[in-house]
Amino acid sequence: MDISEVNVLWNKVKDELEVNIPEHVFQTWVTPLEATDFENNTLVIFSPHPMAVDILKKSWSADIKSAVKAVLGDEATFSLSFDADYADKYIKARKKELSKIVAGQTEEDKKIEDAKLSLAQMQSDANLNLNLKFDNFVVGENSKFAYNAAFSVANNPSKKFNPLFIYGASGLGKTHLMQAIGHYVIFNKPNLKVRYIRMEEYFNEWVKCFQYNDNPNVKKKQGCNNTLMRKFHQKFQNVDILLMDDIQFIESKMKTMEDFFSTFEALYTNNKQIVIASDRLPKDIPTLDNRLRTRFEMGLVVDIVPPDFETRFEIVKAYAKELEVEADDDVFEYIADNFVNNVRELKGAFNKVSAYAEFSGLGVTLALAQKALNCEVRKKEITVEKIAQAVADYYELTIKDLKSTARQQKISHARHLAVYLAREVLQMSYESIGEFFCKKHTTIMYSCDLIADKIKTDSDICRVIDDIKSALKG
Repeated sequence: MDISEVNVLWNKVKDELEVNIPEHVFQTWVTPLEATDFENNTLVIFSPHPMAVDILKKSWSADIKSAVKAVLGDEATFSLSFDADYADKYIKARKKELSKIVAGQTEEDKKIEDAKLSLAQMQSDANLNLNLKFDNFVVGENSKFAYNAAFSVANNPSKKFNPLFIYGASGLGKTHLMQAIGHYVIFNKPNLKVRYIRMEEYFNEWVKCFQYNDNPNVKKKQGCNNTLMRKFHQKFQNVDILLMDDIQFIESKMKTMEDFFSTFEALYTNNKQIVIASDRLPKDIPTLDNRLRTRFEMGLVVDIVPPDFETRFEIVKAYAKELEVEADDDVFEYIADNFVNNVRELKGAFNKVSAYAEFSGLGVTLALAQKALNCEVRKKEITVEKIAQAVADYYELTIKDLKSTARQQKISHARHLAVYLAREVLQMSYESIGEFFCKKHTTIMYSCDLIADKIKTDSDICRVIDDIKSALKG
């Protein structure tokens, strides 16, 4: 089909969409889309924003499909994908358009346009999730210090807290704060270059560059002085703000540590901001190079802990508003009361309730939430607290004893056993077990290894473990 005909059809589809989806969604994500073909009853659509593809497919796919069918017939459908060439063309076109109208713009209008262009330009580089910003981060006592530190860094990169090291268990908001810094800087300081990456992705890219270069005839595993490696270093060292997530992944990877040390030094020496997130303190990351450890600790180290009830309530309420799902406060209270570990758990619970309501055609009520989540039954399941209580009862102790710093042999042995059972029965992370028993990650690892070694030669401890497991089941 001729491209002009495709454009006519696409404009009609957009007219349908504009009526049925929120204005901010339409203006932000639909307006930049371009339809390039209509073949085999499929409207081919390109996006200049990688994140737009995920957001539209996840939340608005049904609306787009309905609009396509309304214009092109019941058999019609659509395909939506990111296209790098179109992204470049779109950005250039927007810059040209902006230059024509800049004389009639206010400073605020120009600021917004510049930010939009910067955001589009850095999407493929920084991989930021557009939903993770300061304005939708719920601040509680558990995260107030970390939030203030992150906001201060976003306002004044490299001025005070460099590096900023944020640590805490999984699902508490570390990534949200890091990406919020990135978005804030892009919008308010569009001349600065931001890059977000997880250490696992950094490692994978580094390995690829180490093994290959641009010449296919060159043998693998040659030295690092090749074209790909130089490009790799430029990618991470020629930025103004580096947001490195899950730094704990670097442990035991000695050559990658050496490489990242060089990247860290290059950025820090040139007064560039570094923000790092981890599930534990630098000193609790086994085998971490001492040079990196001291540099991670020389800036500001802040933690995020599990949210209290009031904060959990506000998180669920804010999430419902974000999803545009109406629910009474008693639904939020029910979820906040029963899901206490992290933010992801809270959002997952609300997602289940809202999906249950959508599929059943009912409103989101307390009765529906109770039926969907069945927390009363869940409470009867084995938990770390029940394991701790079972071990404490067996040794005629209390949970308080197990959580204490007491080193008496009886208490210490019971504590090791409770930690081991939590790991074996519940498959909990070392960090989560450590949070419950008020112990460091490395201490939890030691307890698990100690009991695992004893089981190999001590039949008595095997019997005790079987007895406690039977008590938990019965």
